[in-house]
Amino acid sequence: MQPLTTKEVEYIVDSMSNEDLLTKQCLAAAVHVQDQQIANACLQLAQRHQQHYKYLLTLLQQHESLAPQQGQPQPNQQTQQGQQNQQGHYSYQLTQ
Repeated sequence: MQPLTTKEVEYIVDSMSNEDLLTKQCLAAAVHVQDQQIANACLQLAQRHQQHYKYLLTLLQQHESLAPQQGQPQPNQQTQQGQQNQQGHYSYQLTQ
């Protein structure tokens, strides 16, 4: 397995953000709709988006061990930082 490129990591992080947002939107919709069948469909979609999120997170974690080890970042060099929130989701952001 080859290490992910910076572009690939950015794409995965963006996709994770999208999946997290879609999960939240589906859960919110499930709470507000009157029809139980629609609510159930929203819950199923939320679960699917949560699975996608976990899959993408697993990909990042698998490739983390392959990433080249670097010393301290140089000025104007971008690094990736990940932080786990209360729900167990990781949020990644590029810093300079």
